[in-house]
Amino acid sequence: MSAHSSSLDRKNGGWSGRFGEPVADFVLRYTASVGFDRRLALADIEASLAHAAMLAHVGILPAQDLADIERGLALIGGEIERGEFGWQLALEDVHLNIERRLIELVGDAGKRLHTGRSRNDQVATDVRLWLRGEIDAVGTALSALQHALVEQAAAHAATVMPGFTHLQVAQPVTFGHHLLAYVEMFERDRERMLDARRRVNRLPLGAAALAGTTFPIDREFVAARLGFEGLAENSLDAVSDRDFAIEFVAAAALVMTHVSRLAEELVLWMSPRFGFVRLPDRFTTGSSIMPQKKNPDVPELARGKSGRVSGHLVALLTLMKGQPLAYNKDNQEDKEPLFDTVDTVLDTLRALAEMVPGIEVDAEAMRRAAEEGFSTATDFADYLVGKGLPFRDAHEAVARAVRLAVERGCILAALPLAELQRLAPAVGADVFDHLTVAGSVAARDHVGGTSPRQVRTQVERWRERLAARAPMHRPQAIGE
Repeated sequence: MSAHSSSLDRKNGGWSGRFGEPVADFVLRYTASVGFDRRLALADIEASLAHAAMLAHVGILPAQDLADIERGLALIGGEIERGEFGWQLALEDVHLNIERRLIELVGDAGKRLHTGRSRNDQVATDVRLWLRGEIDAVGTALSALQHALVEQAAAHAATVMPGFTHLQVAQPVTFGHHLLAYVEMFERDRERMLDARRRVNRLPLGAAALAGTTFPIDREFVAARLGFEGLAENSLDAVSDRDFAIEFVAAAALVMTHVSRLAEELVLWMSPRFGFVRLPDRFTTGSSIMPQKKNPDVPELARGKSGRVSGHLVALLTLMKGQPLAYNKDNQEDKEPLFDTVDTVLDTLRALAEMVPGIEVDAEAMRRAAEEGFSTATDFADYLVGKGLPFRDAHEAVARAVRLAVERGCILAALPLAELQRLAPAVGADVFDHLTVAGSVAARDHVGGTSPRQVRTQVERWRERLAARAPMHRPQAIGE
């Protein structure tokens, strides 16, 4: 998007008589953005309506011109939504396409719309308007996924599974507790999105090309009309920086990182080596050669698409890092990574939110796995500490008990009481209450713990939080 004003009279382009020859066809194709920035069309119309109303408010635009502009933009919006708008590559971008059509419909009034603004502050405003709505949509999608996870957690508050560190069996946990860990991650993601939204929601319009305008504009009027929370207060910064978009993509990359972790676990859990879960058939595919296969394609793709979004973050950071003030054509390259990030995140969250309720759990396979690897060894050590042993002595005694169980090929709870007392005389008959996986999880009955009672308490808290959230609706993008 360039700062040049336009009389829209140059052959094959939207420029004034300053140039003696038309843009070369190849250059036109290379520099045009209308193929992808048309999805900003409704935001562009919304911002133009607010700008026109402001021009009339301060006495720059006659009332009849305002009425004509409003009528023309309404007609254009209808054409776009019905797929009837004639997009022209020669007009380079969404802004000039809409302006040309407006002039065709309402004549000179359309030519006056661009008074006091540049495409530089126009595009910065459009992107912020569009992104604000998409952030709301991401927040809603995150809540939907959280809801699905919470309901699965409720169903499996007492389902015991192994908890891992280093992918080695560590201590028993409940499946509900495990799923609520992701609910917490996605909540922080949602908080980051809402926090970023505040910085997105500042109005650049009025900065014009880079230095402001000589017209007596009222930026606060436009901000209020468009629902912006504040103004971009330096005109150079307003038109040139895209840190708000970078911040959104950074937050989106974290969303996808958390998605990828969950997806990785689903892939592992579905493997016969684990056999913890079964995914709904509609979220899996088969093999062209191996008839027995049921592949977890949706989790695998979700895991893979996290790299796509992380790549977009690096691309935008690289795009911005070498730009001097103010606007540069480089910034045309901000849109495709931004648009694709939004699409990838929303599609992925939707897929997971629809898949999670259909996950079937093999509770017995989880319980058997939790009993492997001596997952209650820490509970045994804690028990001995409760009997008066120093922790390091208890640790050593339990290590010897584990070695004995390995030699005998049994779990700790299968060792005879006499053998355990030989290793630690303080052991009593009540030790076996602490060596079962069910007893292990039940004992961790504190805020943040894995006990079924705590999981159910957390589920109810999350149900209340999610029910209290007002739904946010994503605006329909042009061309979708």
